Order: sequence, then structure tokens, then C-alpha cells
Amino acid sequence: MTRLIVTGLIAQHSALGGVAWDYLNFVLGLHTLGFEVYYIEDSGEWPYNWNGGATGHAWVATDCSENVSQLARSFDAFGLNDRWAYRFPPTGKWFGLTDLKRNEVIKTADALLNISGSLDKPELYRAIPKLIYIDTDPAFTQIALSTDEVLRHRIGVHDCHFSVGENINTWNSMDRWKPTKHPIFLAGWKNDLDCRDAFTTVMNWTSYKPVVHQGRTFGQKDRELTRFLNLPNRVAPVPLEIAMPTLFHERWESSEQGVMCGERRGGFGSPHELLRYHNWSVVNSLELCGDFITYRNYLMSSKGEWSVAKQGYVTGSVGWFSGRSACYLSAGRPVVVQNTGINKVIPTGLGVLAFSDEVEAAEGIREVVSSYQKHAKAAIDIAKAYFDSKTVLMKILQQIQSKE
Repeated sequence: MTRLIVTGLIAQHSALGGVAWDYLNFVLGLHTLGFEVYYIEDSGEWPYNWNGGATGHAWVATDCSENVSQLARSFDAFGLNDRWAYRFPPTGKWFGLTDLKRNEVIKTADALLNISGSLDKPELYRAIPKLIYIDTDPAFTQIALSTDEVLRHRIGVHDCHFSVGENINTWNSMDRWKPTKHPIFLAGWKNDLDCRDAFTTVMNWTSYKPVVHQGRTFGQKDRELTRFLNLPNRVAPVPLEIAMPTLFHERWESSEQGVMCGERRGGFGSPHELLRYHNWSVVNSLELCGDFITYRNYLMSSKGEWSVAKQGYVTGSVGWFSGRSACYLSAGRPVVVQNTGINKVIPTGLGVLAFSDEVEAAEGIREVVSSYQKHAKAAIDIAKAYFDSKTVLMKILQQIQSKE
């Protein structure tokens, strides 16, 4: 196995630097292992205009030049300018690799890693000997499988299935999903920046509508974060900062007991207003973290991370641990994060502190501040032991080969 393809969504979300790293970590990790790796983005999804475009309401891009430029810069930075291809869905036009080279790569690839299920029509790539599905949205993926015939087909086309929800088989009584972790290209996260005092995170208020499964609600981060609104006052003077886009999807927000979403925010016009009222610092992620470089610098210059998870991950106790949090660890920044069952898959207490309520969250932040160097060292140790792309990716490839 020498030639591999990785799929992703870098161009579609070109103003979100964290999305770029979600897929760059795979590409760079495989490249470092000596594989000839190519990135193909064929999602069928129109790219976003996060600023609303010329009218302020044009949320999909009809011109992909900036999206393609951001994608090209991401690969140029690592000497891989000849290793990517992107198909613009409205026209079907390809960018990057020539048609001749792209078709040759697909015909001769040994395996394709479909990260986040980002490939629109995996059956078109079925000539590749091994198609590998990497689920990065555990619980939500498995719930959708129970009702969505199209998704069942798309996932069923693949030969092997992995999930970063490492407890998902226990939760859902299934054996399809092999556990894995987000791989992190550690060399890309070597940190020589000074840190400021703030604990930070980068997030969306919501990503899509909550779902109900077997009588339980599987919601988004908005539903969890509102449980911790008073946390800045508990840990003052330690600053808590959230980087979010200014765009938010009001119709996707969670509601409780039939209460309308706007009323649930207490009359505040946006999540940003609600959080600032409770003494959170809220900054524009599109301005501060809009590409892979500024995103990396934002994480590296933070004291550490504090973050909730999607409610669905908490409800399902699926063992999900964010690739973003793994990047913080790799930069030597401790993380204080909501427990999704992660205590069953990685060590917690040093470097990674898991919480379930506001009291535990405050205690975790105070503990990191009081013994910072100890936790910073533990963060790097955990990153090397559990998230090093060399280890994570080789384990995936070995399991694939063992099925031959």
C-alpha cells in the first residue's frame, strides 16, 4: 500500500481554519509515514460565504476562487502543491490536479480515506481496492443510519468503518465501527509562542437541528453551553474566551419544553449578546482563526482550552474527544473539557481535565492555573502517546490490511 487518497471539506469551509486542520492532519501524517498521498475534495456541497457575500444574504458561493486559493495555500505551505484536487459542484469544474493526473491517481490508489463521510458519491471511487469511512460525528451518524436509506447506502459502499466515538459500539450495540482517534501531525504543532491568560475555544453555537432518538434528545453545543453561563464569574479573574462566527442559525437552536429559542436566550438578540452579558469574551473566529495559520496561532497562544461538547456526544457518552482539543494538547496547552466518556479512552486528571457540571469545570480551570507547568507537560505527553498521527494512522492501515 503506497498511494492513498484523503477526502475532506477544506475548500467548502475556507474561512474556518480548524476545518483545514481536520484534514491536513491526515494528509501530513500519511505523507510523513512515506505514503504518496493526495487530497480530493468532491463533496457535492456548495462552498459557504460566511459573510453573506455581496448582498449580505448570499450564503453559498457562486465564485470559488477564494475557496480554491485558501486550499492551495494550505498545501503549498507544506510542499504539497501538486497533491490536491477540488470539484466545484455548481459547474462540475475541477481545480488543482489535471484531469489526466487525477484520473490516474484514482485508478492506481491503494486506498481512500473518506473523512467525515465528505465524499458525495463514494460508489464512483469503488474501483479503489479499499474505501475507508472515518466517522467524526458519532451518535448523530448512527442515529441517521436508522432512518436515512441514502446514508446507509453511502456508508455501506465502504470496506472498513472507523469512528472517533470510541464507545459507540457499546452505546449502540453495533460492531461495524472500529474505534480511532483524530490523528495530529505533531511537527505542525510544535509551539514556541508565549501564552496569554485566557482559556479559549473555537466553536459554532449550533451545526444542525437537534434530533430525538428513543426518547432522548441529541442536541448541539448551545444546549450544553447554556448550563455553564455563570462560569466566568466563578473563575474570575481568569478570562474565558469563545471564538465563534457572527453567523448563527436560529432555526437550528435547541428548545426545551416547547419554549421558543429566542425566549430561551432571555430576549437576547444573539448567542454572542447572551454570552457577553454573562462575562464571556466572544471574538469573531472568521477574523482571528480564518485560515490554518491564524487558527494554529490562536490555539498556541491560549493558556489552554475550556469547552463543552455537543449535547448528543454527552447524552450518548460516545467517548468523543475533539480534534481541536488534541491540537491544543499537541501545542502543550492543557484542556478542560466536558466528559463524553473520554475517561474510558484517554487518561484524565493531568493535561486533560474532564467535567460534568459547572462546579467541576471551575475546579478544573483553577487546578490548571495553580499547577500550569505540570499540566502543560502532561498535555504534550498525552498528545504523543495517544494522538500522534504516525501511531493513529498506522493502526488504521494495519487493521485494513488485516482484513485482506
